[in-house]
Amino acid sequence: MENQVQDIALWESFKAGDKESFRQLFRKYYPPLFLYGYKITQDKELLEDCIQDLFAELWQSPSKTAVVSVKAYLLKSLQYKIIKGLQKKSKTQLTGENQDGSAFQVSHENLIIHKEHQAENGERVKSAMSQLTKRQQEIIYLRFFQNLSYDEISQIMDINYQVARNLLYQSIKAMRKSLMLTN
Repeated sequence: MENQVQDIALWESFKAGDKESFRQLFRKYYPPLFLYGYKITQDKELLEDCIQDLFAELWQSPSKTAVVSVKAYLLKSLQYKIIKGLQKKSKTQLTGENQDGSAFQVSHENLIIHKEHQAENGERVKSAMSQLTKRQQEIIYLRFFQNLSYDEISQIMDINYQVARNLLYQSIKAMRKSLMLTN
C-alpha cells in the first residue's frame, strides 16, 4: 500500500512536468512491463517499441484519467499497445487470440514456481497450467508472478473485482484437481 502511495506521488509529480519523476517511473516499471509484454508476444523488437511508445506518449500528453494503481495502468496500456502493434503487423486476426479476445500466453520458463521444487513437481505444475484457459493462465500470472491486487487485475483484464476473485479461485481449483489426478 505504501508503495502505491509513493507511485501515485511520483505519477502526480511527473504529470506536473518533473522529468526526474518520469525517469524514476520508467526505470521502475520497464522490467515488469517487459516481462508482462513478453507473455503476450515474444517479438522483443515490437515489445521494446511498444514500451518506448507508451512512455513517449505519456510524456507528450500525460493521462488526465485518475490513476489508482500506476502499475496496473501501465500494464493495461502496454497490453493495448501490443495488441494494436500485432494487429498492425499481421493485418489479420491474432494467431494466439482466444475466443474471449485474450492474446495472453504463458511461456514454459515461467511455469516452474520455485527453484527448490523438484523437476517432477515443476512438470506436474506445467501440465496443470497447460490445461487451463488462456484467461485462467493470465490471472494466475498477474496474481502470483506480478503480485497484483484484485483491483489491479480487474482493471487489466477488464473484469469486475468479484469476477477476478472468482476466476482466480476457479483457476486454482482446476490446477489442484489436475495436480491431484497426477499423484
